Amino acid sequence: MKVKYTFVIILTILALVLSACGGLGQSTPVVMRVGWQGSPDTLNPGAAVLSEAYTIFGLVYDTMYQLQLDGSFKLSLAESLTVSDDSLTYTYKIRDDVKWHDGQPLTAEDIVFTYDLYATTDGYPWMGDYTYYFESVEATANNEVVITLSEAIPNIDAQLVFLYVLPKHIWENEDGYEFENTAMIGSGAFKMVEYKPNEFVHLASNTDYFGDKPKIDEVIFQTFENSDALVQAIKTGQVDMITEMPNTAVETLRAEANVEVVAGAPFAPGVTDIIINQVTPENCPPDDGVCSGHPALLDRNVRLAMAHATDKQKIIDVVLLGLGTPGTALLPDGLGIWYNSSLKDYAFDTAQANQILDDAGYADTDGNGVREMPDGSRDLTFRISWPSDSIDSPRMAELLSEMWGAIGIKLEAQALDADALTAVCCPAFDFDIILWGWGSDPDPNLLLSVMTTDEIPTGSSETGYSNPEFDALYLEQAVELDQQRRVDLVWQMQEIVHNDVVYIIPFYSQNVQAYRSDRFTGFITDQPKVELSDITSLILVEPVQ
Repeated sequence: MKVKYTFVIILTILALVLSACGGLGQSTPVVMRVGWQGSPDTLNPGAAVLSEAYTIFGLVYDTMYQLQLDGSFKLSLAESLTVSDDSLTYTYKIRDDVKWHDGQPLTAEDIVFTYDLYATTDGYPWMGDYTYYFESVEATANNEVVITLSEAIPNIDAQLVFLYVLPKHIWENEDGYEFENTAMIGSGAFKMVEYKPNEFVHLASNTDYFGDKPKIDEVIFQTFENSDALVQAIKTGQVDMITEMPNTAVETLRAEANVEVVAGAPFAPGVTDIIINQVTPENCPPDDGVCSGHPALLDRNVRLAMAHATDKQKIIDVVLLGLGTPGTALLPDGLGIWYNSSLKDYAFDTAQANQILDDAGYADTDGNGVREMPDGSRDLTFRISWPSDSIDSPRMAELLSEMWGAIGIKLEAQALDADALTAVCCPAFDFDIILWGWGSDPDPNLLLSVMTTDEIPTGSSETGYSNPEFDALYLEQAVELDQQRRVDLVWQMQEIVHNDVVYIIPFYSQNVQAYRSDRFTGFITDQPKVELSDITSLILVEPVQ
């Protein structure tokens, strides 16, 4: 019996060794599996809207700068930078050792082509905004990119950090907006293996990468239909990391012996917004606009009453289990000095909200609990929608239905997949209220642009808000080189929007993620900001020995 038992052990050990070596002298690839509920809306960097797409872009493509977890920038594709005395000309010396995933060299010509593509392609939601002040972009024989600005700007690094550089030899023969880009040839630390929409994104390490190479061989982002399945997947080891979860699962996962939960400020400061359709008939986009929003939402009194009837702390306690702070502006508090911390929020006061609607002539004349328009044309029943992959929105919609029901507003709730929600949002404006959110740039310029009149027909404006004073201040802050003066302008813009009740911001949430500590180690978790799926962590993580 003893001999037989020993023989079994030897066979078992041999099988494990062969398995670890691939059985034929080849090592088994180190694969990290990441679970999330979403999926990229497109692999075309110019056309993308959803944050999941930008997560993949950051792994597959390079940009002129790389954003660090501490909020600073470092040169990536460029090895050096020279700035003219008048701050109008930036000369970037591009590295000579960068290759595309198909083996061709990346040069300054590719970067110039990319920036021109973003600037000139109709339909791109906001990439062109980053090039607004580019008077010219040229490549030199010394593999340099020379950017000449029409006006000096304070944030060239923030303008370039998300302009993912594309291979000219592939994109020059394609329609920049319609190109599906399924092969996704980039130059980044990871390269595309396979993509199935709403199922998975499979990436492999780029062994020819010019920078620090990943210590894992592959990473697979797997889409789960609901948050319960996502949480169960990390418990059972089906995935090695999850980038989102309901806060109700935090304590459960913290009790798991081999699961590490990390919480902190989002890498891209985040904001959850209650989007209210305010586009007026004269601003309805002529080509794409449906503009079916409820007319009562154009009345500030109605929006103000809704703000007073929103118990933000209850939403935070119930939906986030306290892991968040009440919001006031579309610019999140994670933007530091740019966030207007002096704004005084509208107090939760149902009685005051009812009084506002009474004084404005919105009465419940038939006693059914729902108020009508002052002219009696229709009642205050609003459609409310959210992306179906959102973990927090269904419960928040229930709470808002209760809170706003107390002031005579009825909600008709519906979850839509992200593509469908984008289609009804903007520039169609075929909605009343949407629950969604933003991940912010490190600079406030992008989120400020969302509220300008010029962005209504482009699809970037989600509310249809238009205010000439705000528009003028936006252009002024964009070229203000004195930082304190620019801060003052940005704070003034937030005050205008707050007074106009353009958005209701329920909260700024913390980023909560988790990973299997028995599988991988090396994640960056000692920074104020948390993002385990960013390139800064994924080039460092390695399997537990």
